[in-house]
Amino acid sequence: MATAPIAPPETLRAVHRIQAITIAWMILEAILSLYSAWSAHSPALAAFGGDSAVELVSALVVLWRFRNPAAESAERIAARLTATLLFVVAAFVAVVSVRALLGYTEPRPSYLGIAVLAAAALIMPWLAKEKRRLSAQTQSAALRADAAESTLCAYLSLIALAGLAAHALFKIEWADPIAALAILPLILYEARESLRGHPCDCCP
Repeated sequence: MATAPIAPPETLRAVHRIQAITIAWMILEAILSLYSAWSAHSPALAAFGGDSAVELVSALVVLWRFRNPAAESAERIAARLTATLLFVVAAFVAVVSVRALLGYTEPRPSYLGIAVLAAAALIMPWLAKEKRRLSAQTQSAALRADAAESTLCAYLSLIALAGLAAHALFKIEWADPIAALAILPLILYEARESLRGHPCDCCP
């Protein structure tokens, strides 16, 4: 895996800035979504919050890579760690969702969770767009992968939002765990790609 090429100082500052914004948002997003998942027994929010925590790790690693380009092994180690965490998240979401569908737990509407998901649906596409632009300028596979994770986070927020909205507005109790199960293939796909070390869909 090659180190990131030297980029102009203004480009590096832009990378540092977008990663700092990502880290700040992911901390807030993970805390609020996981708290909402715990208080509302929501599998969909648990899936989203778990992925948010993993994406926080990814953003921290990318920032480290650009602050210390010589830390080449860190990216490989982080990719394996991220994949492992995603598989753990997927297993947890599957168990919680099945328990909810079988009636062992009853998800409750979470308006805080809906607000977090709505904000993520607006913020994450912008972050992904900026990261793709900067990855093209720096030729960084790590930043391309981080952009893909931001895009996935946007998709996850929309799926989870649909489930929570259906539960809150139409009292469809199974909508929350079904939304969580719908998120599972995306989480597993991201875990597999991280484990294989694929930086983006265009890289075989």
